[in-house]
Amino acid sequence: MEKEEALAMTLEHADPAKGPNDATVPAMVWARIASHSGETILRKKDHGIWKPISWAELGARARAVGSALRADGLALGQVAGILSEATPDWIAADLGILAVGGVSVGIYPTDGSPAVAHTLQHSGCSVLFVENEEQLDKVLDIRNGCPNLRRIIVMNTKGLRDFSDPMCESIEGLVARGRAVDQKDPEAWQRGIDAIAPSDLAVLAYTSGTTGRARGVMLSHRNIMAQVTGTARLTGQTAADERLAFLPICHVTERILGLYQSLYCRSISSLVENAETVPENLREVRPTVLIAIPRVWQKFYSGIAVASAGAAWLQKTLYEWAFRLSATCVEAELAGHTSRGMLTKLADRLVLRRARRAVGLDRLRVAWVGGAPVSPALLRWYRTFGVDLREVYGLTECGGLAATAPDGRLCLGSVGAAVAHGEVGISPEGEVLVRGAHVCFGYWNDPLGTAAALESGWLRTGDLGRLEEGLLTLTGRRSNLLALPDGAQISPAMLENELALSPYIADALVLRHGRGLCALVMIEIEAVERWAQDNNVPYTGFVSLVRTREVSELIGSAIEKANAQAPAIRRINSYRVIDQNLAPGDPELTPMMKLRRELVIERFRPMIEEMSCAA
Repeated sequence: MEKEEALAMTLEHADPAKGPNDATVPAMVWARIASHSGETILRKKDHGIWKPISWAELGARARAVGSALRADGLALGQVAGILSEATPDWIAADLGILAVGGVSVGIYPTDGSPAVAHTLQHSGCSVLFVENEEQLDKVLDIRNGCPNLRRIIVMNTKGLRDFSDPMCESIEGLVARGRAVDQKDPEAWQRGIDAIAPSDLAVLAYTSGTTGRARGVMLSHRNIMAQVTGTARLTGQTAADERLAFLPICHVTERILGLYQSLYCRSISSLVENAETVPENLREVRPTVLIAIPRVWQKFYSGIAVASAGAAWLQKTLYEWAFRLSATCVEAELAGHTSRGMLTKLADRLVLRRARRAVGLDRLRVAWVGGAPVSPALLRWYRTFGVDLREVYGLTECGGLAATAPDGRLCLGSVGAAVAHGEVGISPEGEVLVRGAHVCFGYWNDPLGTAAALESGWLRTGDLGRLEEGLLTLTGRRSNLLALPDGAQISPAMLENELALSPYIADALVLRHGRGLCALVMIEIEAVERWAQDNNVPYTGFVSLVRTREVSELIGSAIEKANAQAPAIRRINSYRVIDQNLAPGDPELTPMMKLRRELVIERFRPMIEEMSCAA
C-alpha cells in the first residue's frame, strides 16, 4: 500500500497531463530540485565511501554549467557533447546543456579517435566535455577535422597542470564563470527553461552500430518524457527505490530508462567506480531496480555459475538441491500452475535467498533485460534463482522500450505486449512496427534514412516477428537471416544466445558456410583463465590459452549443448575460437562489447575459410 501511495504521489506531482512541470526534461528536473532540494538523488564512491549528492548540489552545478554555456553562445538546437565514463559531472553537464535549449550527445568513452571524430563531425558538435587527459588526447588528435568544435571542457585535470590551450578549459573554471553570469540575472535561468518546447530536439543518441554505421537518432523532450512517464507507471518506481548505474550513460537504456526515469521518480542512482568493481558495488548497493542489456545479466550468471561450481562440497550440494526444487516449480509455473510447496519455500529461504544476498540481487523487484535478443534459458535460470527477470523489447529509436512482459505472466520466448503508451504492429512482410509519442522523429542529417524508417507514424524496426494474442515474438533481424539448404531461413541470434549462456563464452557469431553452420566464438577471458588455473592447464598468454586442447574442448562442450536443442540441419558443425584478445575501442566490438558482424567476418575471414574446408 505504501508503494502504491508513493507512486500515486509521484505521478500526481509530475504527470505531464496535470501541468507544464514535466513537459521537458529540464522542467521536470528543476521542479524536483525546487521541491526536494535536500534529498539524495545520486551517490558516487569516493576513497571507499559512498558519497551522497543532493538535488540541490546537482542542480547548482548543472545550472552553473548551463549559464556559462549560454553566455558562450550555445543557442537553442546547437549540439554539445560528453565523452566520459558515468560521473556526477557527466549528469551535471547533460542537464546544463538541456536546460539552455542545447542538444546533448553522449559519446562512448571506449570509442577510438576515428569513432569520436565521426560523431563530432556528423553531429556538428560545438562544445565537448571530456573526462580526463586520456579522452582529451583523443580529441586533440582529431580536432582539426571537426570544424564546428570550438570549445573543450576538461572534467578531471589530473596530470594537466602545465597544459595550456586556448580551446580548452577546466570544468571548475566553467562553473565559476557560470555562477558569475547567473548572479547578474538569476531570472534568466527559469526563462530559458520555460522557452524550451516539448517538440524541441533534446538528445542525439548514436546507435551502437552492430549492423552498420552508427546513426544519430533524434529524440525530442516529448519523446523522452513520454517514455519516462509511461515506464514509471509500468515499474511502479518511486523515491524508495535504488538502482546501480554501470552502463555508459550515452547508452539509451542507461540514459532514459535509467537516469532520466530515476530523476523523474526521485530514485537514487549509485554510479559504479569502474567496470571491474561492478560485482563489489552490486553487493554494496543491493538495488531494487536493475535494467540492463543481456551481456550484463550473462556476466552475473557466469559469475554465480563459476562460484557455485567451485564451492565447498556441502555448499554445492545444498545449492544444487535448492535449485532443483525451484526449477521444478518454474516448469510447473510455465505449465500454468502457480503454487509453491513448503519445501521449495524453505529451500529458497535457507539457500537461494542467501545466494542472492551474496551477489546483491536479493532486493530486486524490477529486473529487466533488453537491448538485444535473450536466451529463454537465461530467463528460466534467473527465475529458478529467484529473480523475476523479464525480457523487454526496445530500440534507440523509441527511447529504449516498446514491449514488456505483463505482470504475473511468464512469457519465455516472447518479449511481451506493447507498452501502454505505445503500439506494436507487424507489416505484411513480417517486420515489427512501433508507433507512439516515444518514437523519435528521425535521423540527424539523414532525410533518406528517416523516410525509410518512418512511415505514417510507424517506425520500421528492421526486426522480424509475429504477434499472437497480443504478445510479440521476435524471429530475427531482417538483414541477418541465414538461408539453409532446405530453403528455410533462420536467425543466427537464437543460436548465438544459446552459446553466450555458457559462462565461458562472451559472444559468438553463427554463420552459413557450405552446407551447414559454423561459429566464431569470443571467450569470456576472466572465466576461462580461472577455469584453466583450477584445472592446471598450462598457458603463457591469451593466444596460447585459446589454442590449448582443453579450452577447445571446453568451448566444444558449449557448442554441443546448444546443438542438442536444435534439429540436425540447424546445428553448428564447425567452430573456431577468436585468437585475438579484442578490447574496448577495437572496431570489431560495439561499445557494449558485442561483435560487429560485418567487421568480424572481414577481419577473421581466413579462420572462417578454415571452417569451410573442415566442414
